[in-house]
Amino acid sequence: MRYPLFLDLARQKVVVVGAGPVAERKIRLLLEADAAIVVVSPQATAAIRGLARRKRIRWLRRRYRAGDLRAARLVIVATDDEDLNVRICAEAKRHRLLTNCVAPPEAGNFIVPSVVRRGNLTVAISTGGASPALAKQVRRELEQFLHDGYAQAASKMATIRKTVSKGVKSATKRRTIYRRALRVWLKKTA
Repeated sequence: MRYPLFLDLARQKVVVVGAGPVAERKIRLLLEADAAIVVVSPQATAAIRGLARRKRIRWLRRRYRAGDLRAARLVIVATDDEDLNVRICAEAKRHRLLTNCVAPPEAGNFIVPSVVRRGNLTVAISTGGASPALAKQVRRELEQFLHDGYAQAASKMATIRKTVSKGVKSATKRRTIYRRALRVWLKKTA
């Protein structure tokens, strides 16, 4: 069983080894998290090259070298060479880094879930690696269910929490206020 976790990666160094289509998808999610991304790969997709040109990422146009993980907070290993992936993941683990390995996934120490975002509302779906296809299907279904009203509710609730947390001392009373406000807001947006 894996432990679900949302990380604050804002301005944190994330090293992505590999620059193909899978790495590209992972980089897009990392950009949404405002991570400071360093890509190590001799070649890259057109989109990754464009991100490098626009200075959204740093691209080291070469093969991976020992030490490239220095000062990283997180590592994504996504080359098409499984032996290389395993070696890089082993180095990352020796340095106690959070490491996601595309292939073989068990070489890393975390997996990336399928994600649905609606404003500040984020829903992560995982099958623990058993069936990425099932996770994607559940994501598609949730995308249909979670309309924009949920994003509006999350934003509204953030404002309410700031106000209520300053003025109401009792945790029980705060929870009651939050539940009532959420019910009212969701009825308005349904």
